[in-house]
Amino acid sequence: MPTIIVIGILVAVFVFVSSVYADVLWYNQLGFERVFWTEYLSKAAIFIVAFLLMAFAIWISLRLAYRSRPVYAPDGQRQDAMSKYQSQLEPMRRLLMIGIPVVVGVFAATAVTSQWQEVLLFFNQVDFNEADPQFGMDLSFYMFSLPFIGLLNGYLISVVLIAGIAGLLTHYLYGGIRVEERGGIVIGKPARIHIAVFAVGFLLLQAVNFWVDRYSTLLSQNGRVAGALYTDVHAVIPTKTILAIAAVLVAITFIVAAIMGRWRLPIIGTAMLLVTVIIAGGIYPFIVQQYQVIPSEKTLEREFIQKNIDMTRKAYGLDSVDETDYDVELNPQKNALAQDRATTTNIRLLDPNLVSAAFDQLQQFRTYYKFTPTLNVDRYEIDGTVEDTVIGVREVNVDPTDTWVNQHITYTHGYGLVAAFGNRVAAGGRPDFMLSGIPTQGVLASDETYEPRIYFGEMSPDYSIVGGPDDWEPRELDRPASGSGSQDTRNTFDGDGGPAVGNFFNRLVYSLKFASTDLLLSDAINSDSQILYDRNPKQRVEKVAPYLTVDSNAYPAIVDGRVQWIVDAYTTSKNYPYSKQQALDSAVTDSLTGGTRAVSQTGQINYIRNSVKATVDAYDGSVTLYAWEPEEPLLQAWQKVFPTNIKSYKDMSAELMSHVRYPEDLFKVQRELLATYHVTDPGGFYDANDAWSVPSDPTQSNASIKQPPYYLSLRMPGQDKEAFSLTSTFIPQTAAGGQQRNVLFGFLSAEADAGTEAGVKAEGYGKLRLLAIPRELSVPGPGQAQQNFDSNATVSQALNLLRQGASEVKNGNLLSLPVGGGILYVQPVYVQSSGQTSYPTLRKVLVAFGDRVGFADTLGEALDQVFEGTSGAVTSENGEGEGNGEEPGTPPETQTAEQQLSAALQAANAAITAGQAALAEGDFAKYGEEQAKLQDALERATEAQDALTGAAAPTDAPATDAPAPEAPTSETPAP
Repeated sequence: MPTIIVIGILVAVFVFVSSVYADVLWYNQLGFERVFWTEYLSKAAIFIVAFLLMAFAIWISLRLAYRSRPVYAPDGQRQDAMSKYQSQLEPMRRLLMIGIPVVVGVFAATAVTSQWQEVLLFFNQVDFNEADPQFGMDLSFYMFSLPFIGLLNGYLISVVLIAGIAGLLTHYLYGGIRVEERGGIVIGKPARIHIAVFAVGFLLLQAVNFWVDRYSTLLSQNGRVAGALYTDVHAVIPTKTILAIAAVLVAITFIVAAIMGRWRLPIIGTAMLLVTVIIAGGIYPFIVQQYQVIPSEKTLEREFIQKNIDMTRKAYGLDSVDETDYDVELNPQKNALAQDRATTTNIRLLDPNLVSAAFDQLQQFRTYYKFTPTLNVDRYEIDGTVEDTVIGVREVNVDPTDTWVNQHITYTHGYGLVAAFGNRVAAGGRPDFMLSGIPTQGVLASDETYEPRIYFGEMSPDYSIVGGPDDWEPRELDRPASGSGSQDTRNTFDGDGGPAVGNFFNRLVYSLKFASTDLLLSDAINSDSQILYDRNPKQRVEKVAPYLTVDSNAYPAIVDGRVQWIVDAYTTSKNYPYSKQQALDSAVTDSLTGGTRAVSQTGQINYIRNSVKATVDAYDGSVTLYAWEPEEPLLQAWQKVFPTNIKSYKDMSAELMSHVRYPEDLFKVQRELLATYHVTDPGGFYDANDAWSVPSDPTQSNASIKQPPYYLSLRMPGQDKEAFSLTSTFIPQTAAGGQQRNVLFGFLSAEADAGTEAGVKAEGYGKLRLLAIPRELSVPGPGQAQQNFDSNATVSQALNLLRQGASEVKNGNLLSLPVGGGILYVQPVYVQSSGQTSYPTLRKVLVAFGDRVGFADTLGEALDQVFEGTSGAVTSENGEGEGNGEEPGTPPETQTAEQQLSAALQAANAAITAGQAALAEGDFAKYGEEQAKLQDALERATEAQDALTGAAAPTDAPATDAPAPEAPTSETPAP
């Protein structure tokens, strides 16, 4: 039996040590070993200190109580029973006096070790250089010091209580405290001193607790708004001060009693303290709140509501929102979109949540490839024009029932990115790819310009064994030999992507880690083999930066010849004074979260900053952290803890900077707060008569799921030029028991483009713009716009026809755009036939402006239906307009004559409208430019018309002051 026990202990120790060793190898390979050792040693130091405090206090309490036990205990039946207990305990007394402190100390220290971040932040804190509005303390006190003081004081209280109870029990067991029939409870002098010492310690710690609670009122979430309110300031804070002083005075009486042996005074003092706690700590604040505040709450709380508004907006980065009144036009007018070509050209018709199936069917090529259910939206410059792009990674898809060799040796990586234009589709409603195929090729890139192999992704296997010497026969399945070939090529990983498993000991360690004997015995592992694991980009960032909160979405981009996963990360806290807390997981959950976009972070926060941008190389898994907000105090504190692990954003390349965008989770948190905190007047905030909410996703059957924000390239009203932006809408908040009014109250956008210059942020990046719509207007919200679509007789009839033959109609994302002086809704309509190999194809486009609905095969046609036959918009469908880098309306050679005529007439109308606007403003240079564009467009329209009728082209061009083309007939394509 002793041999078995020893062997069991040795095995457990080896398993633990091997787990630590595996982590050391992983962090060393990534170059983040300092993170591991700092966290590990910090936890160890905290554990040791906490253990020693608890264990020593209990041990000394037990020892002193035992040593001061009475030499002769009185006789009697009670004492006989105690003597039996003593005789039973005596053989193991020494073991218990050591074992009890050790066991309790281990459990207590383990609990406190999880708070290692609060300890490190306290010792490395950085000033905010901003004072709280109540006590005038620097905010660093609340963010760094207050959590640590609360942790330390709470732990010391538990030490005093547990050690005191342990000592009292020892006194009782050995007769220092006796219960006699006539004399009642008899307490010996050593026991009285023991009680006095621990009572003094407990009272002094309670005094600290009362004093610290004064500051904690600024973090309270229990009132109408967060922070210290009228009752807190005028009743709770003063009484906490009184209680702290009273606790100190009562502690002094215990010291006097221990010296003089008179206990009446501390007993009276303790009783008075309890009464004071009940009256001053509970009854008095209740009376103030109930009979002074509630009858005049709006007036008395005004000052504190204002503090809450100001501090909450600062905590969430809402203090610089550019709010503009937007007097929405509800009646569509001809050519209303002529001035919004920058937006209409980039309207995204490809829904990244629906076209993943199309990517699978058209670009999967092999069953061992797979795209994530929801693709990403990014932007790339093509021929001098920035295009919104729907992009996905062709990741490896491993069958979990396959053999160990196939799961971990053969299928190790995916291959290539696939990208499609966001604002147009190809023939048949399929995605119009700018990068596709195997080997990958297209206008975006090719295999020669970037590394296409994806070893680290969102769907990678849990671990793979890769690598080998130069003469090693490749065993990793690489890709099909050609796009349609039946043979597959094989490859050997030649990067530095994971710990080495070439030696027996490392193989044994990882065999234990992954519980796999195959890993230990396989002949597919060689002297140069590496093991790749923890391959999800978000997971890797979380491990190398455990102090950061990681965004729920990581997105891929081609950066400097590599596929890089870009991950946003935040510094967060729940200790910002007067700021409203939010449940992070609830705030960021919408209809797109789940799967690879699952929310991994939970808990309450009331402060957030996008302090770090991280990249994870899809080939070798290397992680790079960039300090995006280097002046942020929480990040500065962590940089003092880990000084070599975060680079400056100024080290970002121009190509990386061009793909950095405003993060989704931060925007979701901000829009949740802004629904209430767009009101900055405390009176209006108290009335809550203008509270908003984020609308539900009208394309989902579950009415409680929020609509996600959408990335779009648009120009907001008053903005100088278009920008890649993240957008969302607001509708009125539903009153309890009331009916939801799905009318639009606000439109929010965040400028998401970080710029294209190396190490330089774009000036407008992160700018939040809020369009506030007059409340007297009834502008359809997303839900009402969807209802208008669904209830339209023409639309319903057409969709029913599309559903014939067991086809399924799928509504794409409903986009909201502030154009034409109003709000334009655009929704692509996809049709998917029955069958396992079918996929959604774009067949129709729905458009709404006010209550007017358009429904056509193309966006341009649908817009013209809404805007009285001529919208004036320039779109990029079928390669038209700005989408291909040409002048608006310039038809490419691949267009039909009808398409060329339509594009030319659109350009002519746009030029006329712009010219008239320039003439009205007295801008004759601009007027001349538009007249030149008009002449060119009319020439092309004439050529296209002649091509349709077979007439000879005219020799002379029309005059530049020709009148605008007439409205087209039913036989002529609408401009």
